[in-house]
Amino acid sequence: MDMIRPVSDLRNHFADISRTVHKTDQPVFLTKNGYGDMVVLSMEAYENLHFESEVYFKLQEAEREAERTDERYSSKEVLKAMREAIGE
Repeated sequence: MDMIRPVSDLRNHFADISRTVHKTDQPVFLTKNGYGDMVVLSMEAYENLHFESEVYFKLQEAEREAERTDERYSSKEVLKAMREAIGE
């Protein structure tokens, strides 16, 4: 369930909001005059969200590339290329 609070709570109840976002790893949505204004997340939750977005973007990019070419690689070829790229 989404946690929705007025933006004034950020000033008046900062410690409570901070505790909530860190404990639950969920965002707190802040409203101003009854309308959505901003979202508060812990750094860890933000970094996870950002990482997931990057992975999703890369998968979309790979799918588009797969549609443009018939070239395919086996898992052994990919693993070998990865090892060569990191110098193993």
